[in-house]
Amino acid sequence: MAGLFSISEPTAQTAEDTLIKNTENNNHKSFATDLLNADSASTETTSPSSRHSREQIAQLFDLPLMDLLLQAQTIHRQNFPADEVQISTLLSIKTGNCPEDCGYCSQSGHHRDKTKLQAEKRLEVDKVIAAAKRAKASGSSRFCMGAAWKHPSAKDMPYVVELIKEVKELGLETCMTLGMLNPQQATQLADAGLDYYNHNLDTSRNYYEQVVSTRSYDERLDTLAYVRNSGINVCSGNIVGMGESREDRIDWVHELLKMPKAPESIPVNLLVPISGTPLGDKVLAEGQLSVLEWIRTIAVTRICCPSSYVRLSAGRESLSDAEQALAFMAGANSFFYGDKLLTTGNASQSNDDRLMRELGLSAQYATPKAPKQLPVIDAMSGHQSQVILASHDQVV
Repeated sequence: MAGLFSISEPTAQTAEDTLIKNTENNNHKSFATDLLNADSASTETTSPSSRHSREQIAQLFDLPLMDLLLQAQTIHRQNFPADEVQISTLLSIKTGNCPEDCGYCSQSGHHRDKTKLQAEKRLEVDKVIAAAKRAKASGSSRFCMGAAWKHPSAKDMPYVVELIKEVKELGLETCMTLGMLNPQQATQLADAGLDYYNHNLDTSRNYYEQVVSTRSYDERLDTLAYVRNSGINVCSGNIVGMGESREDRIDWVHELLKMPKAPESIPVNLLVPISGTPLGDKVLAEGQLSVLEWIRTIAVTRICCPSSYVRLSAGRESLSDAEQALAFMAGANSFFYGDKLLTTGNASQSNDDRLMRELGLSAQYATPKAPKQLPVIDAMSGHQSQVILASHDQVV
């Protein structure tokens, strides 16, 4: 009949293609269901690596995006309040002239002639505390402090310990990223009551040599082991979009699962390309990674590390409201407040507040650990001594 679409029977080839497509979709759904059931049945004592092999991680990356997001959100709700996010503020306490040659970082002394970043001495304690007070007033529950060091020196440690104690007195959780640590430094930070220590793996072991040469991958893992053994929560993530392949992103997730315990906090950054840095120039010339691939990485991280905080981190300022909503659907439940992340831009706080209202998200309250040593004053003599805590929860 004129004006109507004609409907024909499918050809044999079309029917065969349809059957193949349906079979593939059913296989995807079966795989997703099996993994979801495995995660539901798992316990906190189960090793993450026993639940997700590298092959399974690769299969997760290949899932249709909507199936992947559904699984990630389901697992997220099994482990966290559905509409609650942890909010952090990040402050650079010592900026620039870092001896490391990280190819993405404007703070590297190796790139300063091109980036023109002006180095700054470490901030005075009162300025850091003033910034921490502003962070708390804005709604942040965790205050993160970063220093452009290869590792803290012995003379830096009293300064760092004082910052931890002063910030904790405000009722905020504390996090620091100071470069590599030795076991004694990790113990000092733990004794001061540090809640989290950040030391990103950045990428896979295979791609790592394209990123930095002044620090080995195993040195990063050693620092994380010292942090873990001291009793501090581990914060360790990556930067996607540095020219790595999906295979590298799979390997990075698998590296997290080879640890004795997955990091409690996992930032998943998208490279903010900075002109004058080797990787920044490369990405500016070749183009940035798809935002959906970044979101896919967040979702896979959430599924593989169900009880970790997954942070939507650097690169967020470039996202639309809808893209940020997708990232939260993918299982991100942490982000940074503030207009600046060390030396790169961040979404404005007013815009974040608006978006949280529209999405119905609420901020998590701070739950800082107590320091391992607490001052005690004898009521009769006035003598001050230290009570040493057996753990962060018990006094002996």
